[in-house]
Amino acid sequence: MNIQGQAALVTGGASGLGEATARELARLGAKVAVLDVNLALAEKVAAEIAAAHGSGSAVACQCDITSTESLQAAIARAAAAHGPARLLMNIAGIGTARRVVQKDGSAAPLEDFARVIGVNLVGTYNASRLFAAECARLAPLEDGERGVMVFTASIAAYDGQVGQQAYSASKGGLVGMTLPMARDLAQHGIRVCTIAPGLFATPLLQQLPEPVQQSLAASIPFPPRLGKPEEFAQLACHIVVNTHLNGEVIRLDGALRMAAR
Repeated sequence: MNIQGQAALVTGGASGLGEATARELARLGAKVAVLDVNLALAEKVAAEIAAAHGSGSAVACQCDITSTESLQAAIARAAAAHGPARLLMNIAGIGTARRVVQKDGSAAPLEDFARVIGVNLVGTYNASRLFAAECARLAPLEDGERGVMVFTASIAAYDGQVGQQAYSASKGGLVGMTLPMARDLAQHGIRVCTIAPGLFATPLLQQLPEPVQQSLAASIPFPPRLGKPEEFAQLACHIVVNTHLNGEVIRLDGALRMAAR
């Protein structure tokens, strides 16, 4: 699909991988809705995109992907500004690290596990189902294509470390959902792919001490550095333009295989 002129929804679009993807989509001519729980940050990113690419190029929408009502309101706001969306970048997510048995001998809180699954897996499905229902009504483009959606998993889906049970399970769920979602939506001309990034220089990781960041970067075979958010964004946009990419999970990790801890 040609990105130029298309309306795009980017969840988690106010920072990190989502922000980079929103900016790259706008650079390529898309009209971008920056969806995020942090409205102030979303408005800042949308304003900067609009300043760089025109006043109609971006809109900010406060959005909690675990809430159907919140998502419906954000999708409606984005459609009012840009028209119906054909692109959905599912990038919003959270992480946690909890050993099953805590240092004091108690069991890990179930609420922590449920929250990560709820945001990363259920929230992504929630956004995808609502987007797909709207997108399926649109007129088909070349090859009968109507839309594209991208999930954001993680190499933790394959190489989860100690304490990453919730995070790895949520991202593994996205990996497992990719092919059946692509098969399900094929009848509507909607493609589905997933990116499984490794270690990227996101705001969360950059909060770590510099020696820790350097150590993590050195563990990557090549290039021996943290991934750049714009590299994730470039792959996400390539998935949009390469019509034969469908039902696929793509690792983006510099050949990294994470150790147990």
